[in-house]
Amino acid sequence: MTTFCYRPDRRTILKGTAAAGLAQIAAPFIIQARGETPLRIGMVDPLTGVYAAPAQNEVTGAKLAVERMNAKGGILGRPVELLVEDSANDVGTGVQKTRKLIERDQVTFLIGDVNSGIAQAIAQVTNEKKVLHIVSGGHTDTITGKDCKWNVYRVCNTTRMEANSVSDLLFNKYGKKWHFITPDYAFGHTLQTAVDANLKRLGGTVTGNELTPLGTADFSAYLIKARAANPDVLILLVQGSDMINCLKQIVQFGINKQIHVAGTQQELESLEGLPPEARIGIWMFEWYWKQAGVPHIAEFVAEIRKRNGGKVPTARHWFGYTSAMTFALVAKPREDRGFPQARPRAERLRAAAGSQAAAQQVLLPQGRPSADDLCLRRRGGVERQGRSGGSVPRRPGRPRRQDRAARERHRLHAAVARLS
Repeated sequence: MTTFCYRPDRRTILKGTAAAGLAQIAAPFIIQARGETPLRIGMVDPLTGVYAAPAQNEVTGAKLAVERMNAKGGILGRPVELLVEDSANDVGTGVQKTRKLIERDQVTFLIGDVNSGIAQAIAQVTNEKKVLHIVSGGHTDTITGKDCKWNVYRVCNTTRMEANSVSDLLFNKYGKKWHFITPDYAFGHTLQTAVDANLKRLGGTVTGNELTPLGTADFSAYLIKARAANPDVLILLVQGSDMINCLKQIVQFGINKQIHVAGTQQELESLEGLPPEARIGIWMFEWYWKQAGVPHIAEFVAEIRKRNGGKVPTARHWFGYTSAMTFALVAKPREDRGFPQARPRAERLRAAAGSQAAAQQVLLPQGRPSADDLCLRRRGGVERQGRSGGSVPRRPGRPRRQDRAARERHRLHAAVARLS
């Protein structure tokens, strides 16, 4: 007997949530108070500690987004509130603050965390509580990779993306022997693994990898070992105040005059905290404020400067803004988000009449299977298309995939319609 497992894809979840009045996704759906009741967005970020500067800028960006939402009538006519908690760069504290925001403060959405380890931990909580969660600044691959949850999204790069952005350049231009200074937690581990794999693929060698605790003030022992290994390139994977301390000491020891200094990610927050002579190295930036010809960037830069003492926005301002604004965007009707208005179902079915292939296109939009179809396909008890386009016979007594998938989609849409 085949057990049917229905798992709507993540895009469907976003659309369903918006249509349901931004209710929390649950089984059954739980509808919250409407009208003038504020819709609350929770945000958990390390406002103190090694990542305080990036986190504070993410909050500034999110506040700007909420101001703009409320100036235009909020989300679905409801005013929006942003509730911010400090994770203090500690996993236990981050989890505690997340539960507080969801259980006591009744937030509908959650944003956070800059620290990848905390982001992974609070993703477990938001998944348990069925709250939509956007990771604003935690980069480790597994958040949206092997540990991905249906309710968790991200706006920043993954560590693999960061590694791929500069590895070939560093190898071809600066040398084949690399030594790493790596923060000893989830972000550093996955980033170093990705860069290491790229280096080996290119034919290079690793002379060493120094694992450093978050909040390290004295990097001298690690830097002495790195210099003794005589690499071509010293790869700094640390961030926040750790990056500031490490670069200052590299310059003090004169290491930058002996070894190329580089890394996968640099941030304006770190550069601002460095003296001019320590602003060295080869880096990648995820987002930069000077983007000529890109619509609305100039407006965003001007708004942040008003709130930031005249200083230009960083990637973290953008991450916070984008994370918060995403919740408003998914609540808009399809056509208001830049998509054409969908044709009525009856019209779509008429257009598909007489063609079995076209009928499957109606049931499986864009011609590719959704998560529920893939789930059935993995169980092997349905008719499916072979690689050559022919039909693979299904086992006797097993319902057709498209019939079951369509029936389950109808149930989801009907539930959403009742609540909207």
